[in-house]
Amino acid sequence: MIDFTLSDEQQQLQELSRKFAKEEILPKAAHHDKTGEYPRAIATKAWELGLMNTHVPQEYGGLGLGVLEGCIITEEFAYGCTGIATAMEANTLAAAPIIVAGTDEQKKEFLGRLTAEPKFAAYCVTEPGAGSDVTGIRTLAKKVGTDYIINGAKMWITNASVADWYFVLAYTDPSQKHRGMSGFAIPADAPGITVGKKEWNLGQRASDTRGITFEDVKVPEKWRIGQEGQGFKIAMSAFDHTRPAVSAGAVGLARRAMDEAIQYAQTRKSFGQPIAAFQSISFMIADMAKDIEAARLLVHKAAWMIDRGDRNTKWAAMAKAFAADVVMKVATDAVQVFGGYGYSEEYPVEKLMRDAKIYQIYEGTSQIQRLIIAKEIFER
Repeated sequence: MIDFTLSDEQQQLQELSRKFAKEEILPKAAHHDKTGEYPRAIATKAWELGLMNTHVPQEYGGLGLGVLEGCIITEEFAYGCTGIATAMEANTLAAAPIIVAGTDEQKKEFLGRLTAEPKFAAYCVTEPGAGSDVTGIRTLAKKVGTDYIINGAKMWITNASVADWYFVLAYTDPSQKHRGMSGFAIPADAPGITVGKKEWNLGQRASDTRGITFEDVKVPEKWRIGQEGQGFKIAMSAFDHTRPAVSAGAVGLARRAMDEAIQYAQTRKSFGQPIAAFQSISFMIADMAKDIEAARLLVHKAAWMIDRGDRNTKWAAMAKAFAADVVMKVATDAVQVFGGYGYSEEYPVEKLMRDAKIYQIYEGTSQIQRLIIAKEIFER
């Protein structure tokens, strides 16, 4: 039997997240967009309510909730502001490799830091010359005794300056290409780490995005995640857990843009009647509604599959590609509904359109998602 209803607990989680977004995130979204100020106070309140790190197992201080529950929370947070939501969601991506492949000691140390206090973490894979092609990274981890010495530079790292620790992907054997990569958990206060200036991005400006340089950073062998050479596999497997939640953020933003368009279309008059009465506008909003529903169904299926222990790689990529394209179209069409007002900073859809674009880029571009889907179809 197929059941699309949320459980009582999931509905309560949705209501709590929606209330939090309405009262704590949405009213402050414009401020954080204009100033780029990191939303630490908002994140701390979410942490106190148990709305952060929900994916961390109970034995390490988390709630042990599934990916689907994470998607429910993220959609509501993103409705308020995706920049603020991304700042909090970054913990999920950084922690995923440790949850997937970490030892008990590593989980106690690094997951425990996130649940003991309102702290943050960052996932460090992208480099100035290596985005979609992860094999192009140049960061090296050289084994010296029982330690690794890490040198390299990462770029576009969310939570870079506020993180308590980083998950870092580096080559331990460059000759083996992706099979020569290893993952490490590195405390942010380790000597040799330099964090760069904040990037002033097109959208999601509340998110702290910076470069990080590692210069002779010493990391004990015990903080290597998995075996040598397993880093790429571990880093990529984390996306099966996190892409549904990122896609849920796109759904939340799209839903917000549609609601703004609906409200405006009902109040703005042209030729003596609300513009919602014109088919050109009402059909545009009808397309928004159907595409948002379809995107959410893909998101929930991808999350449901990983939660029940099934391989969801194809579905996570489908959800990410579809939701990213949907949110960009919905946000752009919302600006069109507003007309000239939509192009002004005084109205919210301008920000929503800027925030939407990154969904087609981060956590794997829309083109990479299509490569994954095609590979899953033809090779599996």
